[in-house]
Amino acid sequence: MSTHAKRERLLLADLLESAGPEAATLCENWTARDLAAHVVVRERRADASAGILVKPLAARLERVQAEFAAKPYEELIQLIRTGPPKMSPFALKQIDEASNTVEFFVHAEDVRRAQPDWAPRELDPVFSDALWVRLERAARVLGRKAPVGLVLRRPDGQTAVAHRGTPVVTVTGEPGELTLFAFGRQSAADVELDGDEDAVAKVLEARLGV
Repeated sequence: MSTHAKRERLLLADLLESAGPEAATLCENWTARDLAAHVVVRERRADASAGILVKPLAARLERVQAEFAAKPYEELIQLIRTGPPKMSPFALKQIDEASNTVEFFVHAEDVRRAQPDWAPRELDPVFSDALWVRLERAARVLGRKAPVGLVLRRPDGQTAVAHRGTPVVTVTGEPGELTLFAFGRQSAADVELDGDEDAVAKVLEARLGV
């Protein structure tokens, strides 16, 4: 049975392939090639990918990622499609689903929404609920750097507190859009913000995410 992570993996690979290696993404100064290299290194080079979270290892990560980015673009796309080697923890279905569903969804939108002719993607209710469950669990981590109180709210009224504080800004949107917002893609997310004008401005400029 196909999992959310597997579907998002293939979609991401297709989008990267269609965009081309020099296409812009929402990831700061990364091109599609840089993003593809990041995805491959994260899954295949645990010795380097720790630098994503551990600052002393960041230089090694940057070096290894640059080495992968120098590979033929088609090879990177194929490595993403085929997934990690069998000995990798990411090869286990449960770990893949838990670790990659949101990762691949966000990066797919990083590619899609950076293109001038991008079109919104309609998510099925099951996948939207899956994103919401993950967002609820991670909200406090993703919103820890928010300069004010931050609440994420679905249109049906379900909420997740991302950061306690005052004044409070409430961000309302579908789970996919809230996920993008919480992962630092505030300007690209289709959401409504309610709160003090200055507080809203601070949230839009904050460095949210991991």
